[in-house]
Amino acid sequence: MELGIGMFGDLAFDQSTGKYRDAGIKIREILDQVKLMDEVGIDVFAMGEHHRPDYAVSSPEIVLAAAASITKNIKLASGVTVLSSSEPVKVYEDFSTLDLISDGRAEIFVGRGSFIESFPLYGYSLNDYEQLFDEKLELLLKINSEENVSWSGKLRAPMQNQTVYPRAKNDGKLSIWRAVGGTPQSVLSAAQLGMPLVVAIIGGMPIQFRNLIEFYKQEYQKAEHDVSKMQIAVHSHTFVSDDQKAVDGYFHNYKSQMDRIGASRGWAPYTKAQYDGGRSKDGALFIGSPAEVADKIAYMKEIFGITRFIGHMDVGDPAHDVMMKSIELFGKEVKPVIKGL
Repeated sequence: MELGIGMFGDLAFDQSTGKYRDAGIKIREILDQVKLMDEVGIDVFAMGEHHRPDYAVSSPEIVLAAAASITKNIKLASGVTVLSSSEPVKVYEDFSTLDLISDGRAEIFVGRGSFIESFPLYGYSLNDYEQLFDEKLELLLKINSEENVSWSGKLRAPMQNQTVYPRAKNDGKLSIWRAVGGTPQSVLSAAQLGMPLVVAIIGGMPIQFRNLIEFYKQEYQKAEHDVSKMQIAVHSHTFVSDDQKAVDGYFHNYKSQMDRIGASRGWAPYTKAQYDGGRSKDGALFIGSPAEVADKIAYMKEIFGITRFIGHMDVGDPAHDVMMKSIELFGKEVKPVIKGL
């Protein structure tokens, strides 16, 4: 099973200045962190896309390209590319270029995204939310699998026998995963298309997702895809420390981000009871000592049969040295346990 780390580039808000932390400093810290991930044997790095003042990264492919130049083995993925408001030709061009820079390490996680800021920013209507994604996914997969593309849809100009360059290393084919938040229709689509699946589990109890993942497996087989190529990942909030005070103190980082997002979505303020419940064996937070985190990941493998776990590590913008320690422990102490399963 592969172990990965995901980030959104969270920016802490300074109450004294009324400003978010400097995005340039944050991005340079992320690159230092990815370099360490590569050194300690993390398999995948996934960089998210947002268009808000509280996140530093709006162009994951740019950060991933910079990371490609300072790493050797780690796979470099978007986490996610908000495909509904992206241009599929440009998405393929960017990631095929990243693939060539990194010598075949690029991946794309496509999803609708849980934030909608990119739609008005790029001139898309939320009334076309579903159709935009479906059409653009169809086109992206066609570009990925065929050199000469002919395609037509309702929301984009058609393509007539056109080729998108440059082509990625593996006969032009990139690894494209479908990222979902728990919608059965999205899972069904991924299974029918034979796409690898990433399930974001960031609240409640992971066991609640068992039926959804079993549904994916059943539909994947029903569509007669090669079961030996089936890939399933879980993406969950993660923080690793061998210092209990640091684990307890991380609550404040976590709460700050949950409350900032929650304020715009009508959520009640995040509580310590929620944090502690999420950290329990049955909860969705992979926050604790290396042994605690390894045990919970092993539990995910047991109940879901996952092939990849991605720990989302920068919620609430922990300090750089704290992040580096969490990454080090994830690679040096959690990974050996998981690899031994």
